Amino acid sequence: MTIDLAALTAHNLARWQQVKLTRDFSAVVRRLAASEARYQVVSAQTGVPWYVIAVIHERESSQSWSASLAQGDLWDRVSIHVPAGRGPFKSWEDAAVDSLANCAPYAARWKDWSIGGTLTLLEQYNGLGYFRRGVPSPYIWAGTDQYRSGKYVRDGVYDPAVVDRQLGCAGLLLAMKALDASIFPSNASVPSVPPPSQAMPAPRPSISHPAKGSIGDLVASLVRTVILTFKRS
Repeated sequence: MTIDLAALTAHNLARWQQVKLTRDFSAVVRRLAASEARYQVVSAQTGVPWYVIAVIHERESSQSWSASLAQGDLWDRVSIHVPAGRGPFKSWEDAAVDSLANCAPYAARWKDWSIGGTLTLLEQYNGLGYFRRGVPSPYIWAGTDQYRSGKYVRDGVYDPAVVDRQLGCAGLLLAMKALDASIFPSNASVPSVPPPSQAMPAPRPSISHPAKGSIGDLVASLVRTVILTFKRS
């Protein structure tokens, strides 16, 4: 089944625009933000924003520096979970670069880092089974009012009654943005016309541009009439 990623992006953006947190994210996002420097190292090599790397790290391994960003397996040995057969690596950073550049959904190739695009990339990272079912992904929305229950408890097995107790990526990003306004800095739409404060001011009345209805405007009109009559004669 082919997934319409544009439709998924629109769905995710619509949810983001009305989302509210239902759990406390503060302690987790402070912990993630404290490690920004390490995430920036990986970001510089992959082009993936540091805060996206951070929320993946939290979801995949509760920010364990011993676990790979790809699936939470230990990075100093060959991975056994999907993606299997990766590693061993020399460092957490090397494993993270490999997971973003060489493993599906190939986040290092992703170009749309708007809010909607980011959430779509993150949903692909976990799998699109929820979108196929028409339900919100807990990987993205757990801990917010956009999610109540439902989870894949193992590959191919979905239980609608199970509640994901981890915090979802959207809530993490929302809480991180509250701490750091530089997250998603260019997501606001560009107005089609300049706002009033930036609009070009109207010219001040002058001899060449008299105010409409003034004596100067009447004189200027008479002069134009005389000149036009002269040209026709």
